[in-house]
Amino acid sequence: MKKYLGILGLLAVTIIWGGGFVASDIALETFTPFQIMAIRFFIAAVCMTALGSRHLRTINKDEVKCGFWLGAALFAGFALQIIALQYTTPSKNAFLTATNVVFVPFIALVIYHKKIEMRSLIGAGMAIVGAGVLSLQNDFSVGIGDGLTLLCAVGFAFQIFLTGEYVGRIRPSVLNFLQMVTACVLSIVGLVISGDFNFNPSMESILAVGYLGVVSTTICYLLQTVSQRYVDETKSAIILSMEAVFGTVFSVILLHEAVTGRMIMGSALILAAVLVSEIQPKKKKA
Repeated sequence: MKKYLGILGLLAVTIIWGGGFVASDIALETFTPFQIMAIRFFIAAVCMTALGSRHLRTINKDEVKCGFWLGAALFAGFALQIIALQYTTPSKNAFLTATNVVFVPFIALVIYHKKIEMRSLIGAGMAIVGAGVLSLQNDFSVGIGDGLTLLCAVGFAFQIFLTGEYVGRIRPSVLNFLQMVTACVLSIVGLVISGDFNFNPSMESILAVGYLGVVSTTICYLLQTVSQRYVDETKSAIILSMEAVFGTVFSVILLHEAVTGRMIMGSALILAAVLVSEIQPKKKKA
């Protein structure tokens, strides 16, 4: 029973994250990227403080170090994603972000010299082809928004990889708190450097940022952590890859984004690449 509840929890996460692409697009109408980031992670940090207050009095140096690197990777992923969203569509942004699952084994190769399995290589090849179909212009150039989105996928891949490294020795509530605080501080630094201090938001943008901070960040990361206690990593990755599908669905329904043949073909290849790279063949019994 708990396994099925975990699967439902992960599906809820993907639906909410799918809506996050639309919310970010709406927020960008009157907010700048770093304004959105600073407000989003400030809300998440406050919520995480309230939820994990009893564990925060005993934070040690190792936890601070791990939380910093995890938060830096999270910040890089979200910053590149929302900046890219100014130059590309929410649906393309969603599907190109989904390639982060394919990058994870290559990060493990570089850092720990872990062998890359054939299914990962096949998945990476399919993802590259899918990204090309989705992003290449008629002159075979890549739009700046699509290029930034692929870089954001690398940032999220590092976040996934580091989470797997730290979650065994760091308390989840402390790790989530430090991750959000780090992302918030880096977002404020980015805001100061950019000098985007003029705020004139619409009510729709304010509601969108509130959704991103409370629902898409705080609730989703907590729900994902709880759900993955009952669902193994492979199945979790497959389920979470559906975020790209829901991102496209919400973009078409709420933003009336036009669907093209190239969008369908490229998106299908990227989704197939994620599934191929994550599905493990059944081992024969001796």
